[in-house]
Amino acid sequence: MNIGLLGVGRIGGFHARTLAEHSDVEALLIGDVDAVRAATVAEEVGGQHATVEGVIRAGLDAAVIAAATTEHAALIGSCLDAGLPVFCEKPIAVDREETEAVVDRVESSGAILQMGFQRRFDAGYREAKRLIDDGTVGTLYSLRLATHDPNPPHEDYIPQSGGIFKDLFIHDLDILRWLTGTEAEEVYAQGSVRKFGVFKKYDDVDTAAALIRMADGVVAVLTGGRQDPWGYDVRAEIFGSGDSVSVGLDGRTPLRSVEPGAAPRESQFYPDFLARFEDAYRAELGCFLDVARGRAENPCTARDALEALRLAVAADLSMREGRPVGLSEVW
Repeated sequence: MNIGLLGVGRIGGFHARTLAEHSDVEALLIGDVDAVRAATVAEEVGGQHATVEGVIRAGLDAAVIAAATTEHAALIGSCLDAGLPVFCEKPIAVDREETEAVVDRVESSGAILQMGFQRRFDAGYREAKRLIDDGTVGTLYSLRLATHDPNPPHEDYIPQSGGIFKDLFIHDLDILRWLTGTEAEEVYAQGSVRKFGVFKKYDDVDTAAALIRMADGVVAVLTGGRQDPWGYDVRAEIFGSGDSVSVGLDGRTPLRSVEPGAAPRESQFYPDFLARFEDAYRAELGCFLDVARGRAENPCTARDALEALRLAVAADLSMREGRPVGLSEVW
């Protein structure tokens, strides 16, 4: 396959290496708004480089979008105009109208757009999903989901992030839908600025939590924030009548027990999301290549991205108005 990659920042650079090493990829053409960066990464991985427009019009087999969030919707549209199957990092966009327009186009045309929610491809989350689906967990009671970044983003990123629920927690909101197999019914969210005042400048928070009731009665609690002194911490705890399981709890989890006699943790905690989900990122791109060639069904659709955004919008509304918000209130 001849693949185009649009955007080679941090995650895009990782995708470039992953695609260049994949046995199904014969040629990789890289485009970025920073031409020097595109050329540098292309040389590092043995690919070629062109302008962003040049990549889209190069007659490729598929495209991977890892550009800035604000460019996603436009790049998706251009790739679909060129008849390309598309993989795009989350989100499609941070606002409803732009997201719905892309979803409507994809669903009405039958085009391929796989969204980048990599936790669905993580071995731990997949095993938890299997245990829920095969009945081992039994009646699903509740879930606890936690996401903690090691450090807050640069200030330039904050105003375009969409806020903590659309940015930091969007993967939790997606994985909640995926694990439970149902939609959310109501959310009550709270947030505050505990340490980093720059978030207040953009009407955002650095610490937040949400209580979510799913349509079938399962309850979930999300907690997290923008800074963890030990590293990148993403976990899930799943409680049912037949079993209780956790995801993300291992020797590299940046969390230490203060119980007497507890075993010491490894010194090398997960430093960032790439270290924590490297295998998942590789698996999702491998899946996309299969989807693009008609070998597999799309496991993470544009509709999935829209529903996760809808839940994030409800959480934002709840946090701002200080009340529970039904998902029926959000379009």
